[in-house]
Amino acid sequence: MRDQFPIVTGHPGLVYLDSAATAQKPLAVLDAVRHYLTTSNANAGRGSYPWANSTTALVETARERVKRFLGDPEPDRSAVHFTSGTTEGLRTVARDWLPGLLADGDEIVVPFHDHMANLSPWLEVQEVLARQGVRVGVRELPCQEASGDYDPAALARVIGPRTRFVAVTHVHHVYGADMNVHRVREVVGPDVPICLDAAQSVGHLPVSVAGLDVDFVVFSGHKALALPGTGAVWARGRRGPDFRPGGWRGTPNTAGIVSLVAALDWLEAAGTDRIERWTVALMSLLTDGLGRMADTYAVLGCRDSLAAGSGVQRRRSLVTFRHRGIDAHDLGFVLYDHGFMVRSDGHCQAGKREGDGSVRVSLHVHNTPEEVGALLTTLTSLQ
Repeated sequence: MRDQFPIVTGHPGLVYLDSAATAQKPLAVLDAVRHYLTTSNANAGRGSYPWANSTTALVETARERVKRFLGDPEPDRSAVHFTSGTTEGLRTVARDWLPGLLADGDEIVVPFHDHMANLSPWLEVQEVLARQGVRVGVRELPCQEASGDYDPAALARVIGPRTRFVAVTHVHHVYGADMNVHRVREVVGPDVPICLDAAQSVGHLPVSVAGLDVDFVVFSGHKALALPGTGAVWARGRRGPDFRPGGWRGTPNTAGIVSLVAALDWLEAAGTDRIERWTVALMSLLTDGLGRMADTYAVLGCRDSLAAGSGVQRRRSLVTFRHRGIDAHDLGFVLYDHGFMVRSDGHCQAGKREGDGSVRVSLHVHNTPEEVGALLTTLTSLQ
């Protein structure tokens, strides 16, 4: 599969370890976009000539493709809306759907330590409704300080009779852990809508809405092997008002939607279960190595997941850490000097200050054990 990524094979001296920020694109995705742009590029829903008609049909077909990829058991009831990515998708749910669910005195529960994209839209809703005289309480979704995982016992004390909505994350973008959203559903009960930020899971592991009892799944195309500037909101349509994005719908990102369909086809053919097993195995090599250098590197999140043979879940496709003596930004530059491209900053995590930087290594299907071994050798030399 590595050979299907031209940018990877074209730069043999570099190792791309930043797939959590944006994933590289397989040739099938690039070819699909080029074919569309050179054969039938037109605006969707704006013309009656063949190219326009085929583009309109392409967009509508893409909605059904997203539903199939997510294992939607009720595609006739659900809806898919294309956005520029997860951030805009979550904001669309917040702006166009959530206000219709809330009344004065209601409460919502949202994560204060996940990505800012899964916090700021809900706070904005609170502010907008307050200007209209509707007071909505925003409660923090509790998490365990040591692991970063959600805390079901503490959540049970937060949920009340006026809880109307909960926002959660599927895989944490800093801690690399599956956040076990099924436990959240068990606590909040069957009637409260749940919105899932799936930016770090779609394209990296199997995501089936048949098994996830959530009401929204929001993800970015560019993290799932598609082009930047595209993403999707899947809405179950079972709890709360119908999801109807508001405002004027301008020209859709048709090339991005083409790339998303091609990426979902590629991922399905490759097998997201196989991709998950591969990246978790590679990540285990990396975290085992980091665990042996605990005097030098502090790994963020659950320490128990670092030990070989650990009974808790291993990291998914990413791990974040700090060197105890080298600033995170400086370590990022040092690693690039050795050919490794990583992210080194605050990772847009809510509740963190600018000085809370760390290095994040995130993997995908094109990475290899040899690359992980070479990274560990470099990290060892910096002890």
